Amino acid sequence: MPGRGAAPLLAAAGAGLAAYALLFADPYGLRVLTVAGVYALAVTGYQMIFGNAGALSLAQGTFYGIGAYVTGILGSRWGLGFEVTFPLSVLAPTLLALVVAAPVLRLESHYFALATLGIGQVVLLAAVEWQGLTGGSNGIAGVPGIELFGWRPGRGLGLALFVWTLAALGALAAWRIGRGLRGLAFPLMRDTPAAARTLGIDIDRLRLECFALGAAYAGAAGALAAHIQRVVSPEVLEFPVMVTILTMAVIGGLGSVAGALAGAVLLTQLPEWFRGLEGGYLLLYGVALLATVVAAPWGLVSLAERLRARWLPEPPRPLPSALAPEPRPAAPFRGPALYVEGFSKSFGGVRAVDGVGLTVDPGEILGVIGPNGSGKTTLINLVTGLEKPDAGRLYVRGVELTGRTPHAIARAGVARTFQTASLPPGTEALGAVAAARITLDRDVREAEAHAMHFLERAGAADLAREPCATLPPGLRRRVELARALARQPAVLLLDEPAAGLTEAEQAELAGTLRAAADAGAAVLIVEHNMPFLLPLADRITCLDEGRVIAEGTPDAIRRDRRVRAAYLGSPGPEVP
Repeated sequence: MPGRGAAPLLAAAGAGLAAYALLFADPYGLRVLTVAGVYALAVTGYQMIFGNAGALSLAQGTFYGIGAYVTGILGSRWGLGFEVTFPLSVLAPTLLALVVAAPVLRLESHYFALATLGIGQVVLLAAVEWQGLTGGSNGIAGVPGIELFGWRPGRGLGLALFVWTLAALGALAAWRIGRGLRGLAFPLMRDTPAAARTLGIDIDRLRLECFALGAAYAGAAGALAAHIQRVVSPEVLEFPVMVTILTMAVIGGLGSVAGALAGAVLLTQLPEWFRGLEGGYLLLYGVALLATVVAAPWGLVSLAERLRARWLPEPPRPLPSALAPEPRPAAPFRGPALYVEGFSKSFGGVRAVDGVGLTVDPGEILGVIGPNGSGKTTLINLVTGLEKPDAGRLYVRGVELTGRTPHAIARAGVARTFQTASLPPGTEALGAVAAARITLDRDVREAEAHAMHFLERAGAADLAREPCATLPPGLRRRVELARALARQPAVLLLDEPAAGLTEAEQAELAGTLRAAADAGAAVLIVEHNMPFLLPLADRITCLDEGRVIAEGTPDAIRRDRRVRAAYLGSPGPEVP
């Protein structure tokens, strides 16, 4: 927002940079500034997949190099102009990203990084060996300058302004994406992907979009680099280019468009500032980067925001007015809201769930109990699609959802909380709850108004502007419950919601859950806290070693000798 956070500082820095370019920079300084604009475009794209999606792609340098080669080949050998070569340089890496996305985006963590690194090595080898097209190790010389429908920016200031105009347009587009409903999804996709899936967010599609957009930005940057340097060689595909882009993103600030611009400018200027030190400049360059990482591991832009918040605190932003959403439309249905038939799941030789069946009617609260390792959390994971059953069927309001993806099951009316509250640490409570409305509302403003309503229902309205990372466990559970309620689910699953709560907090939670059931939701609660669960639940199902050993009313379960044996190891005395 204008006037908030580090925006005034960044605006002042941008004005200073513009004044330097217009009034003081010599031709070499303008060239360095132009190169910074090229990298700013590439890093802005990299923030899509690495900063927003949280996936460490090592192919951004490859996409950059492909863009450069497409421009080099089409411009120098076929004589095509910028109006043709530039779109094709953007399109080529985007198509490659879409082709390789199916196998590599299924991988997680370092496996994804290694797969994208392998793609880069294959493309580099092709560029070296395909001499007839790429010129091999010698590359392609004579790449023409930029000429757009007969207009030429020339060199120096004109070229710098042209490149930075494209960088600014790319930054604006990325900023707009981050401000919309997708922007609410990015922190969850990056920090809590399992929770994101259970909120109806198709993170596989989002990752694909981020991967392809990042490739498009890199291709555009590579095309500009080819025009500026007038030569393309295999160096543009080598790993140092990727390391440079990655370093700029980390130093500037992950997930921040302003961080991409700041990191690009800083890391292209630092070597020039230290170059007068001759042999020692590389050492000082490395020390400066290390100091930045240690002092601001979250990035320079975030550091500026924190310093401004400490020295020049701002008034809190006004909260949106709470707005109750319209009921979710559902076809008339008579029968259980949740019906599980014969669920089984094994992990290796361990049978975690063995032929479990249960039903929960609308307005009913079913408690699921059992000793540790009895399969309770696995059962919830099976219902929400985070685990695939080996056998069995799942129905929600009469619709079979067996084997469906977690986001499809969530959109069918299933919501859940986790055993340990799963909230994105860098997000305010309001944003964490509003993320549950991504597939239900039209825009961010509407999502936040509805989120305030559910925060009030969960007794957490006063936490709306609090970062999730600072909340104690009890308050985190309230926010997570508000997020689950914000889905307006037909089926609400809760995994040990009373753990760590005081008696007063448990009483408030029980009232909220009873109100949800009275409103028509089918509520399933996995819980160890019997004083909390038994007065609340209408029925109880007890699991042991993955099997149902007892079902009935709370009073009947309390008297059941099999239940006492499962918990105590022996039937114990009769309960009066």
